[in-house]
Amino acid sequence: MSAHEPDDRTMRERMLAGDPYLADDPELVAGVVRAQRLQEAYNATGIDDRERRRELLAELLGSVGEDVAIRPPLYVDYGTQISVGSRVFANYGLVALDVAAITIGDDTQIGPNVQLLTPTHPVAPGPRRDKWEGGSAITIGSNVWLGGGVVVCPGVTIGDDTVVGAGAVVTRDLPAGVVAVGNPARVVRRVDDPA
Repeated sequence: MSAHEPDDRTMRERMLAGDPYLADDPELVAGVVRAQRLQEAYNATGIDDRERRRELLAELLGSVGEDVAIRPPLYVDYGTQISVGSRVFANYGLVALDVAAITIGDDTQIGPNVQLLTPTHPVAPGPRRDKWEGGSAITIGSNVWLGGGVVVCPGVTIGDDTVVGAGAVVTRDLPAGVVAVGNPARVVRRVDDPA
């Protein structure tokens, strides 16, 4: 990642393409400020403000299915790159950092304090010091259950019907229909196997 590579794209275009970008670009900063204002309003809503919560989610996120419940507080980078399917439930403290796309399938259950982290940073000290960043999309299938405190790392896809145990750190793709636990998360059985 380097500022010396010729590229006529804006930093936002680079970010959306999954290429190196600088996050302090004014257009990107404006997107973060917009998201922070909306999430601040969302996080201030009360239990009886269901319609207001729905309106704010629809404005904050890229798309929101029917019957979605995300308990405040919710934290995002931009919000616009998050797509949430129908009947999704997320408990308190979801962190969904969306410098790349985050897709959450229908009927998924997300425990408290889950982190969906798409940002990446260079390992080399020079580009990291120069504030270059990147991102890689996260895809969560349908009917997935992420236990409390799960961390999903950049670029990960989790297949339909999979269960990820509390506190697991998902560093690689998980297939459909499995139970995975640990750090790094590893498959311990199929969901339909006897426990």
